[in-house]
Amino acid sequence: MNQPFADHDPVFTVGQVAQLLQVQPAFLRRLEAHELISPERSDGNQRRYSQRDMADVRYICGLVDEGLTLAGVRRVLALEAEVRALRKQLAAEKARRSAAPSAGT
Repeated sequence: MNQPFADHDPVFTVGQVAQLLQVQPAFLRRLEAHELISPERSDGNQRRYSQRDMADVRYICGLVDEGLTLAGVRRVLALEAEVRALRKQLAAEKARRSAAPSAGT
């Protein structure tokens, strides 16, 4: 079955996201103010969220529920991004080394 839109398509309003995720609209605006999420804007300048954005909000809510502040959440997200980048670098280096001719031949 085909989805009518992709995970990254901005189709949900603040009210819809707040209702679906059981959070206050003000909380969603705070996440944006703290640069934790960046919803798209409609032609009328209204926030529009994608399914990916909603997954990010769910993850952030879990971190907040564990006791992190929004500043702490921002730091966790930055560290996770850094780990992903380092893992990618490591994989590329391993691939480069395995493709290089060995010194003994």
